[in-house]
This record gives sequence, structure tokens and C-alpha cells, in this order.
Amino acid sequence: MSIADSNPNPNDAVTATVTAVNKRYEALVAVRTKAVKGKGAWYWAHLEPILIRNSDATAAAEGAPPPPKAVKLKCNLCDAAFSASNPSRTASEHLRSGACPNFAAMLKPPISQLPPLSSPSSHHRKRASSSQPRFLNPPPAYPPATVTMAESSSSPFCNNQNKNPMLLSGGKQDLLPLAQFENSVKKLKTPKSPPCPSLTKERVEAAVDLLAEWFYESYGSMSFSSLEHPKLRAFLNLLGLPAVSKQDFSSSRLDSKYNAARIESEARLNDAAFFQVASDGWRCNNSPNPHQFLIKFAANLPNGTTVFQKAVYCDSGVVPSNYAENVLSETIQGICGNDPQRCVGIVADKYKTKALRNLELQNQWMINLSCQVRGFFDLIKDFHRELPLFRIVSESCMKVANLINSNPQVRNIVHKLRLQGFEVAEFIRVPPSNCDVATNFIPFGHMLTDLLNSSRILNLIVVDDSYKLLCLGDPATREVADIIQDVAFWNDVEAVRSLTKTIIEMAGDVEAERPVVAQCLPLWEDLRGRVKAWCEKYNFSMTGPVEKIVERRFDKVYHPAWSAAFVLDPLYLVRDASGKYLPPFTLLTREQEKDVDDLVTRLASREEAHIALMELMTWRSEGLDPLYAQAVQVKRRDPATGKMKAANPQSSRLVWETCLKDFKSLGKVAVRLLFLSATSRSVKNDWSFTRWFCAQGRSMSSLETAQKLFFVAAHAKLKSRDSCNDRDNDAGFLGAMIGGGGDDDDDNILNEVLGDASSI
Repeated sequence: MSIADSNPNPNDAVTATVTAVNKRYEALVAVRTKAVKGKGAWYWAHLEPILIRNSDATAAAEGAPPPPKAVKLKCNLCDAAFSASNPSRTASEHLRSGACPNFAAMLKPPISQLPPLSSPSSHHRKRASSSQPRFLNPPPAYPPATVTMAESSSSPFCNNQNKNPMLLSGGKQDLLPLAQFENSVKKLKTPKSPPCPSLTKERVEAAVDLLAEWFYESYGSMSFSSLEHPKLRAFLNLLGLPAVSKQDFSSSRLDSKYNAARIESEARLNDAAFFQVASDGWRCNNSPNPHQFLIKFAANLPNGTTVFQKAVYCDSGVVPSNYAENVLSETIQGICGNDPQRCVGIVADKYKTKALRNLELQNQWMINLSCQVRGFFDLIKDFHRELPLFRIVSESCMKVANLINSNPQVRNIVHKLRLQGFEVAEFIRVPPSNCDVATNFIPFGHMLTDLLNSSRILNLIVVDDSYKLLCLGDPATREVADIIQDVAFWNDVEAVRSLTKTIIEMAGDVEAERPVVAQCLPLWEDLRGRVKAWCEKYNFSMTGPVEKIVERRFDKVYHPAWSAAFVLDPLYLVRDASGKYLPPFTLLTREQEKDVDDLVTRLASREEAHIALMELMTWRSEGLDPLYAQAVQVKRRDPATGKMKAANPQSSRLVWETCLKDFKSLGKVAVRLLFLSATSRSVKNDWSFTRWFCAQGRSMSSLETAQKLFFVAAHAKLKSRDSCNDRDNDAGFLGAMIGGGGDDDDDNILNEVLGDASSI
């Protein structure tokens, strides 16, 4: 290495210094140029960057200016020079502080000489941007970035005697007025909330009472401990309400609500001449724990309302038929007392065979029915067990889904399609290995939906080169490819889903509308029509196994009361050629006509049985006066569902009580028959509440509190008629499972509805 390389050239250091100074100078000139145009700080109108040069004799002899050694800021008002390292501080120390003798002289009188400030008004305009100085008008040399306050007389900076806007000088004496102005703006931006008006004792109690009602009605989604949540307490405090305690809501206040609800329920029951017991919840799988569940009891009254009775906690798993019979008998005796004939029947969701039949044989005036919703879902089970189509589709779908989900090479193809922008589900939902499709359709329904939604993607998978290589050495892979490329397979999948969806939709309508017994025969006739249309669409024979399955299930759920109520209901009277409105006996089979005679004989007293049969013959030949029949059959469109429904559902029973007084014996049978409900669910199931109820164990105090809480909540819901909202929600409680679903709540409901094989 040479000496020249080890010692740096001093000319290089000088050149670097000159370059840095020139860059600093050019930057300051650019900033000042923008400020002069109104796009920068105010002080650049008075400060100007200058270069300080060296006295270099050599450069002067050659005619070139000496190189700059520094940059300074020159005040144009007094020619003073300052360091250019911090122009903002220079402006504050030299101009605002009054060090420049010519700066203050050129301004108008300061704001401190104005009259006292008035109260701030809500009509002030916003303060100028923070990048501008706190002046209403800058000095004359400052560019036209002027900010003017509103000329309203309410402004604290507006002189009522002089309409010209006032100016701030920028001196120390302006700090206090500016601070006051800033505080006024802050107050306008964040006004204080007016204090809450003091509440009277009566209003406080009414508010807490409404809070308690809401809490009891929605209990299950929250707990008593949530009443002491800090945010809830803060909210009540803001409203001027006292804090609530879980002790109060679980003891004295709950007792008061329970007693009031119990008195009201008993009064409504005592006013009714008769009623029907609705029993729901006998299925053990309607609870997170299959061995713990609630059995709910309610009373359906003739006027169409429902009164909740009680909830029975059961932890024995499978309930024997004799136990169910005893519980039903005790419930009826507890309601009727010494007049058991006030209970005209039972509708239950499971024990439709032995227990209900025994009670009906012991009490000949009773009509004990199984829930119609349960009958429709049992039909789905029948199809899965007995129709080969369902078994073939189930096996083929399982093969396809298992291969797509578990084969690594196929998974790579799926990921490749996803990267190419195709919407491919990560996995196809598959029923568990221990799941019986015939008893639990939910997972099977999810699998059908996923496969139909992925049909195009599955066809792309099997034509991929990588998949074809797999088929060369794997027979199972070739079989799945043949299944996917078979058009008949997809038609069968769609057929299975379509039939199941049809039945589920009908079950949903029944659940929502809660039909009476007279509507059961028309419901099943409607179902036959839909199944027949399905057979025609998918090329199945209605006279083959499909018809046998439907008729076998109909025979299992059929009750003679269906036929009797159908011909006694004026809503179904048919006009003949002579203009008479006659009961539709022609739509019954010979066996069903005999059922009508037998039922009327059984429900009437021994002394009046033959009279009731004679009146039945007269009713069959004479019917009802056309004027009354037309009035009963008036229909209107339901705004919620769009379907045509009877304008007055109670008119069928009222006609027998008022217009058909000549049919004394038959009328007694008709009025006790026509109001009977064909569905058992009275109170919509709340899974979280059921879970909490069952978690109380065998503690008597806990169970007593749970019983009271459940009664208050159920009574409130039934008081608002199990609510129109609940009906609207129940109408679509099965839609997500068939249409693409996957919602856990819908799964729970379907699990509860479909149940296990032991109920068949």
C-alpha cells in the first residue's frame, strides 16, 4: 500500500462539506417557496435562508465564488442572522417573544384589548389546522392562508360594534384568550351528559320487575351469577337503578313470580270445562346427557290457549312404559282432582302404544294420541330401513366420502384445485362408524348435501392424471371413479335427498302450525300426493314398496279420532248437487266409517250412546245450514307463511255449541273432540336450560328453584302464545340441515326429533 492511499485527500472532505451545505440550503429554499404560496408555516414570510461563504483568494482570482461553509436564517425585518438548524424555535424566540423590534410594530392591537369574552356558542366554526399559527389573520407579509371566525355575534372573538373579524397579535398577552378559546371548543366537542332524572320508588320497582321478567324468560342463556357482573351493575348505575343480587332473583322475587303465575294458570284451568294434556320430552336424547332429561306437561284449553303445568326431571335413561303411565295418571289427577272426566285426552311424543292405550282403555272418554311430528320422522326411518334405494345410496356415498377425506394423493388433488380457485370443501362430512342412518339421519343428510354441492369438483378429481395413476393399482379408487362418473348415482342421491326433504318440510309445517285432530287425515293425504309426485319425477312405482311403507306407517299412527273429527268438523263439509253442506263420509274407507260409529259410541255416556248415533245419521244426511257452513269455511292468507287458513279456527267448535243445539248428545262429543291438538310440543326446548336443570342433581332446594324458574319462564312464553316468534322460528328449524346446514342447534333439534330405534 502506498502512502497516498493511506492518507485521505483533504480536498475530498471539503467537497463533501460543500455538498451538504448546498443540499441544506436548497431544502430550506424549497420549504420557504411553498410557505409563501400558503402551504407552509407562517414564519417563512419573515425568515430567508442565506449561504455564508469562505474568503478564498484563489477562487476570487479565478472569478468563481468562494465555496459555502454554512447556512443561516436571515430576518427580513431586522436583518439579524440565526442558525438554520431549527427554524420553528428561531421564529418563536425572535418573532413571538418580541426580540424583533419591527415585528410587533407592524401588527394591530392585541386581543387582550378586546371586551371580555362572552359564553361560547354552539355555532363556532372549527379551529384552523394545527399546522397553521394561532392567528385569525397573519401579518400583511404572510401569504393568504387566512383563517376567519364566523361573524355571528355569539362568537367570543367578534366585536358587536365592528363587523370586521378581530385579529390575534401573536404576543404573550394572547395566551390566556387562546387557552379560553381552546377550552370552549373542547367543551363543544365533548358536551357533558345531562344528569339522569331521579326515579321514584315506584318506577325503580317497575324497572327491576321488568328486568326480572326478562331474566326469567331467557334463563338458560345466562346464569344467576351474571346478575352481579360489573358491567351490568355499571349499566344499572348509569340508569339510576339499584344493583340487583342473585339472592333476590333466586328467592323472594322468584317466589313472587311463581306464585302469581301459578294462580293465573289455575284460574284459567278452572274456567275451562275440559282440557287436553300435552306431554313432551320423553325421549332421553333431548339432553346433553342421554340419561338426564326433562318431561314437560301442559294443558291445551278449548279456546286454543295452553297452560304450563310442570317439568319432571328424569335420570334413569330409558323410561319403562308403566312408569310413563303412572306419571301421566298422577299429572291428570293433580289437575282434575275429583273430576277426571275434565281431561278428554293426552298427546305425547313417544309412549303412543302401551301406556297411552292402557289409559284410554281405563277411561273411555279419553282420546290419547301420538305426536304427528313424530309420525313423519318415523316414516323417514322406515324408508331408510326398507327402501333399497336408501341403502345403496348410503353405501356409495360413504365410499366416495371416505376416499376423498383419507387418501393422501386425493387430498393433494383437492388442494391443487383449491389453489386454482375452485371452491372445494376441506372435508366431506361423514357419519360416525357407530351411527345408524335409519335412526339418525342428520349426519347422513350432511353427507348428501356436501356431495351434491361438490359434484362438479369430484368429477374434476377423477379425471386428473394423478388420480388415473392411482386407479391403475387400486380397485377401490377405480370403483369410486365409476360411482362419481355414473349419472344414475347422482340422480339417486338427489332422489333420496328430495324425498327426505319433502317429509321434513311437512314435519316443520306441522311443528309450526300445530294442527288439530281433524286435520290429520288431510295431512296424510297431502303426504301421499307429494310422495306420488316424487315417484313420477324419479321413475319409481307408487304401487310398489314406497306405497307399502307409507301405508304401514299410517296404520301405526292412525287413531279413530282422526276420522270422527274429520267428519264432525264443519270446516270440511262438502257441498252436494242440492246445495247442502254435508260431512265428507264419502272420503272415508269402510273401516274408517266404522271407526266413527265406534268412537262416538265410546265417548257418549251409556244412556246417550244410541241417541248420539241417531244424531250422527241425521248429521250425515242433513249437514249444516249453508249460511253457517260458508261462515265457518271463510279463509284468509296468513301473512307469515302465505298459506290460506281458516279465518277463525275456533268457529268449528263454536258452531256445535251455538248453532247445532238440536244435536245434544253428538254435540257433547264434537266439542270435546274438535279442539284436540295433534302435536305434543307446548314449550320450545331450551338446551342450555335443560343442561342447567339436569345439573342440579338430587338437591331438593336446587330442584325446587329450578322447577319454579322453569314454570315462570314457560308460563310467560305460553301467555304470549308460545309466541308468534317461536312459531316462525320453529317453521324453519329443519331447513339448514337439508339445504346445506351444519348448524349445531339444528343438529340438536333433529337429534331430539328423530330419536333412537327403541321408540319405533
